Amino acid sequence: MSVADSWSRVMSLLREHAPADHADLPGPATEQMLAAAEERMGISLHGDLRTWLLQNNLDLPEEDVDDEVACCGFDGFPDEGSFFLGIRAMERLYANRSMPGGFDPPDQPDYPFWRNEWIPFLSDQDGWTGKFVDVRDGRVGRWFVGDPTVTGEYESLAQYVDSVTETLTRIAGGSSRVCRFAEGRLVWS
Repeated sequence: MSVADSWSRVMSLLREHAPADHADLPGPATEQMLAAAEERMGISLHGDLRTWLLQNNLDLPEEDVDDEVACCGFDGFPDEGSFFLGIRAMERLYANRSMPGGFDPPDQPDYPFWRNEWIPFLSDQDGWTGKFVDVRDGRVGRWFVGDPTVTGEYESLAQYVDSVTETLTRIAGGSSRVCRFAEGRLVWS
């Protein structure tokens, strides 16, 4: 399944079970926005990431951005502690993580904490943990400050988005102990 199809399933579940949350999500990024971001970052986005952003650019409106935190996003989606990043938030976090030599720490090229080929798409508010797409092959990895970075946690962004669909399906079915749908929103315990 493509990332566009996978994301469409997530949006359908939100539209049906959390229409207030769904209504809060912004529209898609434009090709011009993506090209400008790629130029500023100095790296091309992976095709799946580009396709996903052209479906929904999940940046907060400018007036809702909190300059006191590393990352901003829509609280409570896809889970309680993290949120999907829009293109502006991706750029900001990428600029914070990228290194002149291409990886960090510079003395561990085979086991880096961060590589410049990794574009974050999900993060906590502090930028200490999250998920990234490797632009070289499209695999999704995970970082957590202080722990080893995990590469290839998911084979693709579509596979990761499918896992979000599974979680939302469990919540809709009432089998989640930590989240439910109430008054048109995802509510975490």
